[in-house]
Amino acid sequence: MKVSGSDPECDDAGHILPLMADKQPIQRPERGISLRAFAPNAVTALALCVGLSGVRFAFLENWVLAAGAIVLAGILDGLDGRIARLLNAQSRFGAELDSLSDVIAFGVTPAVVMFFWSLQHMPQFGWVISLTMAVGCALRLARFNAHIDDEDQPHKSAGFLTGIPAPVAAGLVMLPLYLWVITDLDMFRDYFVVAPWIVLIAFLMISNTATYSWSSLRLRKNIRLEALAGFALLGVALINNPWITLSVISIGYIVLIPFSIRSYAKVKRQRAMESAAQDGDAR
Repeated sequence: MKVSGSDPECDDAGHILPLMADKQPIQRPERGISLRAFAPNAVTALALCVGLSGVRFAFLENWVLAAGAIVLAGILDGLDGRIARLLNAQSRFGAELDSLSDVIAFGVTPAVVMFFWSLQHMPQFGWVISLTMAVGCALRLARFNAHIDDEDQPHKSAGFLTGIPAPVAAGLVMLPLYLWVITDLDMFRDYFVVAPWIVLIAFLMISNTATYSWSSLRLRKNIRLEALAGFALLGVALINNPWITLSVISIGYIVLIPFSIRSYAKVKRQRAMESAAQDGDAR
């Protein structure tokens, strides 16, 4: 007896095959986050919570813990990406979560901390100046997400970053606070010092300045052991004298920016010469 409608399809053994809409393979619903991707995303969420805790410490006027929370969030932020690459767990979800975490931990929190620490005493424009940090961080990360899939990124392809990364900027913007903790001099807390410093760091975040990344740094084989020992000593210094060490690191990073600009200009010239030579050979 013939059944109305289309006859069910069968395989060579006569077993009825499952129905498919327009003869397309049945797609299984996507599962949630895999266990492998859970670890880096958990670290990112932890960095968000730790960084945002700096706001609470700022309300309590515990400036040491407020700055320490942001620095610790920066360390955690540096770990999540490496954990993701180690586990081969990179995902677009993780990239978006990381950006949202960075805006809050390294944009909003430093803005609030610096406002209550110093700029609340600035007439009229104290909060506006503080907001430049949050806005600069948001604009930087929006630009990063907009170009995340672009293949043509000159700085990235050469091993450099465009502007100052958000975690680094959050650490740099608190340099006056570090110096105030070390020296107990109110001059570092004065908004005449803090306000232009915040604006400078916010500008460097969204600028096209080429800055060093880990992939742009190359160690010679004959100094790798010395560099490893130096890194270990740096960790010990952070534990024993965190504010002096953070101040030295911050000042050293600022000093390195002109060298990174010069290094990228050299790479850019070399690429232009190679491109010109290839065009000449093609002709």
